[in-house]
Amino acid sequence: MRKQQSTNYVNEQFLFQVCELNSAIAMISGRWKSQIVYSISQGNNRFHLLLQELPNISETVLARQLKELETHALLVKKEIPDTVPMGIEYVLTNKGLDLVPILKSLCDWGKEYANGKEISTGPVS
Repeated sequence: MRKQQSTNYVNEQFLFQVCELNSAIAMISGRWKSQIVYSISQGNNRFHLLLQELPNISETVLARQLKELETHALLVKKEIPDTVPMGIEYVLTNKGLDLVPILKSLCDWGKEYANGKEISTGPVS
């Protein structure tokens, strides 16, 4: 946990007040979070399914990222009844579901430029 008097914390709080974009980016920052949200939206809603979908993520990192996404109310953890041992699935909240098309748009944007879209300067006003 960061000290509330640290320069980083103070700067972060300032940026969150300036624009909610900074807060939104903080919620999904981290190497795996956006891919986890997208994978859950595609039906990979169990821990072992996420590990299969994202083979390079460690169990520890996946667990931490899921917890952080839950803290930001992008997903909830639900118990699956009548399973032994008790199964857990991850379900996107409306906040998480609203994020999915934004992630798809960002992915498309990234693909365009990765595929060689020309970069130019915009019109000067």
